[in-house]
Amino acid sequence: MEWFADSAQVVFGGIDKVFDVSSVFCEFYIGSEFVQIRWYGVIIALGFTLAALFGGRIAYTWRISLSKMVDVLIYGSLGGIIGARAYYVIFEWDYYSEHLGEIIAIWNGGLAIYGGIIGGIIAGYITSKVLKLNFLNLLDLVGMSLLIGQGIGRWGNYANQEAFGTFTNGDYGMMSDKIVRYISRNPSKFGLEGVSDVAAHIEENKLFVHPTFFYEFASCMLGFLVLYIILKKFRKFSGQLFLCYGIWYGTERAIVEGLRTDSLYIGNTDLRVSQVLSVAIAAVCLVILVINLIRVKKNPKPIEGVDYFPEGSAKTLKERKAERTARLAETAASKTEKDVENG
Repeated sequence: MEWFADSAQVVFGGIDKVFDVSSVFCEFYIGSEFVQIRWYGVIIALGFTLAALFGGRIAYTWRISLSKMVDVLIYGSLGGIIGARAYYVIFEWDYYSEHLGEIIAIWNGGLAIYGGIIGGIIAGYITSKVLKLNFLNLLDLVGMSLLIGQGIGRWGNYANQEAFGTFTNGDYGMMSDKIVRYISRNPSKFGLEGVSDVAAHIEENKLFVHPTFFYEFASCMLGFLVLYIILKKFRKFSGQLFLCYGIWYGTERAIVEGLRTDSLYIGNTDLRVSQVLSVAIAAVCLVILVINLIRVKKNPKPIEGVDYFPEGSAKTLKERKAERTARLAETAASKTEKDVENG
């Protein structure tokens, strides 16, 4: 295996340093077959693994069958891939209607996160019903896990130098040769119509673009921390964490999507698909959350289907663990007495 320097130099406005960013993790031959592994795939795999490990840990704490959780993970992932591709193809149908053979070519790019979430939820719902699992509890696991996977995955966009935003005068903006080439091919998206030499214009005016990948990474990590605190201290009903996820990510995505230049649009309008959907999701989740919190306040009860109760409810997880420890100690003492009696 050999390591290659297929890199792009990236500069940030407020940092006096040039970063070499390679999109290729490694390249090697298997016999005569040339194989290339990209950082994007490695980072996405890392995010998926961390999300799955966290979800598995919470499932164990809640005494959800791990074997059933694996089934949900497999079918949910397949549904997510199909949904992400279908979502993208639907809103780019003008192109794919003339290139039907490329619809399944996901290795060329073209996956939409909201389509993945929708497809994954549908597949997860069907699987949970078949396996007789509490679907709302699964959604709570999914919401927190998604923030991990999405946050880590955004560094894959950085490796590819994609999914960046419009121009910014802030010291936190970034620029690279690959970004310059994209702007040169799409000057109208950056207000540079009529500029003869886009690259020279960018260098002369020291222009940078919004590093939207980092905005989403930071937001997802902060959102995960907020949801984790809610999980430990303020969770009152099944589905609450997923509603909080919808509010948090919907709001963040609506803001960041307005900065990006690669959005999918509704028909020939200026309405961005993800932005409209984000606002709708955040609003609906907020209404449902408020209604349920009012309902639970009027009629409080333990959360069903999990071995976890927040502070102030019937029993805390610590109390239940103490009870189990006491039972085990009592059983062990009883066994010791019988062994003594039997000589």
